[in-house]
Parts: sequence; C-alpha cells; structure tokens
Amino acid sequence: MSDLKAGLEAYLSDLWGAPTSVSNLSRIPGGASRETYRLDADTGGVTRGMILRRDPPGSLIETDRRLEFLAYRTVHGHVPVPQAIALEADGGPLDRPFFLMERIDGGTVPSPFVFDPYGEHAAALGRQFFTTLGKLAALPHEGTPIRQVAEAPAPEDCWRIALDHWSGVIEADEQHPQPIVRAAIRWLRRHPPPPAQRVSIVHGDYRTGNFMHDGAGTILAILDWEMAHLGDPIEDLGWAFDPLWNHFDEGKVAGLIPPAEAVALWEAASGLTVDAKALAWWSLFNAVKGQAIWTSAAKEYRDGGFIDPILAISGWYTARRHDVILAKRLAQLEGI
Repeated sequence: MSDLKAGLEAYLSDLWGAPTSVSNLSRIPGGASRETYRLDADTGGVTRGMILRRDPPGSLIETDRRLEFLAYRTVHGHVPVPQAIALEADGGPLDRPFFLMERIDGGTVPSPFVFDPYGEHAAALGRQFFTTLGKLAALPHEGTPIRQVAEAPAPEDCWRIALDHWSGVIEADEQHPQPIVRAAIRWLRRHPPPPAQRVSIVHGDYRTGNFMHDGAGTILAILDWEMAHLGDPIEDLGWAFDPLWNHFDEGKVAGLIPPAEAVALWEAASGLTVDAKALAWWSLFNAVKGQAIWTSAAKEYRDGGFIDPILAISGWYTARRHDVILAKRLAQLEGI
C-alpha cells in the first residue's frame, strides 16, 4: 500500500502542478473488474475525496477502462454519478492502468444477496432507480465522449451483437458442459426480439448493488459503468428485472417496487414503450449474460490467475442460481 500511496502522490502532484499528499488510502471490498480504493488528496490545504479504479492482475470480466471513464464523462450531469477526473491508460506510476474520480460520501451500497436491505425506503428508491434508467435511455449520445470508443449498432442488430459477444465468452471460458445455458442461447437465436426502438447508452450492469443511497430514500450515485455500451435500452431493464437481484422478494424488482410500476416509470422517463416480447427476450438474454460472467469467474479462479473469493462465489453460487432462473424461463416461454 505504501508504493501505491507514493505513486498516487507523484501522479497527482504532476497532474495538478502542486505538491499533493495522499491520506486515508484503503481498499474497498468487492469489485469484479477493477480494484477500487478510497483516498483523500490534499493540495495546498484543499482536500478532495477521491476514488481510484485500477486494473487488477486478473478480472471477472474484461472491460475497457477508457470506455468506463468516458461513460462517466458522458452521463455526468444527466444521471447521478461521480465526476471522472483523470485516466492513465498505461499505468504510469501505479504499474497498471487506472482512472480517478470524485468520491461521494455519506452513502451505502448493500449487497444484492441480503433480505430487504431498503426497508421503508424501498418504494422511494425504486421510483428514482427506474426513472433514472429511463432518463439514461432518453439521453442523446451523438457527439458525446462515449462515442469516441463506442459505435452505435443498427436497431435490428442490437440483439445479435450482444448475444454473439456473451455466447462467445461462454464458448471460450467454460470448463464443463452447460446444457441449460446452451438451450437458452438456441432459443434466443430462434426467436429474435423486435428491433430496438432507440439505440441508447446501456449501462450494462444496472441493478441493486450498483447504486449508492443515503439510507433515507435518496439515490446518490449510479456506479460501475465498466460494461457500458450502445444498444437496446431494454437490455438494462431486463438485467434490473433479473430474479438474481430481487433480494428474495419475487413481488418486487430489485427488492424495490412491483414490476408494473417499474415499467411505467421507465416508460414515462424514456418516452419509449416496453414491448412484452422484447422484455421477455432481453430477460432471458440477461440470464445468459450472467452465466457467461460467472463462467469467466470460475475459469479465472480455477486457473489461479486471480484468487479473489468473489470469483469463487460467482462461479458457484450465482452460476447455480442462474441455471435455475434460465430453466424456469425456458419452461415458461415454451409453455411447459
């Protein structure tokens, strides 16, 4: 940690053109694709709370740090996110690539695997959560920073590009037969969804556990944009709807509000309508995407390149839960 502190002090001193000291540097647990640290940086008596996101030696998912940085730059001021400060693609004094952003204090981010984490504030948070997602779907992206690295697919190609990517991850990383997810992939290819009504910025991991709230009913920030891309905004809705994130309450999406209310809020904010067939397709797809992530996690852990316990848990517990979710959804879609 001392080497990391010294590297940060050197980098920030150069960035701001003045001697900078770093204090209260500590690792934040979790994080599937980046190491995350909190720190205070003092320059000339002015202290700034910051977050460091650094590439790890290995990762649950391979993501583009520049894309994540530019996603924060794009949506800042439109949805609640921290301000992105600096990106270092070659690692510089920290050995591995990283970026820095402002720190938002006074919030909490509960695990998605606990019962009723939001209590009496669930409804208020749910209204903000799905309204914010709708605003993201409505946000114009032409000429914005994210377009430096993200291409806009044709509306009719969004589903195929997404499915090709994540089924390719499974093909590359699986270490044992996975008949359930393979059956889901076949079903998805046989039953393409309607074309995207609008090609939008897609967060890619919009769910409980990836937003910070103040404990009193207000969302402070939407976090973890490492899977951001341009595509069908129903993809984000389908991920948020996944039962894996419902805090074991089947009557609420993400443990927050009933599904019909979530859809209505999203439609009002996005100006789009939710086609039932599209949501069904993207909901099944997202369970496939989840299984692809857990498959990569298991491979990374077993190969020994990255032994963070979160990879072991993902490759075991969440993978088994998504097998059950996939099987149930396939049975419903086939009318079994």
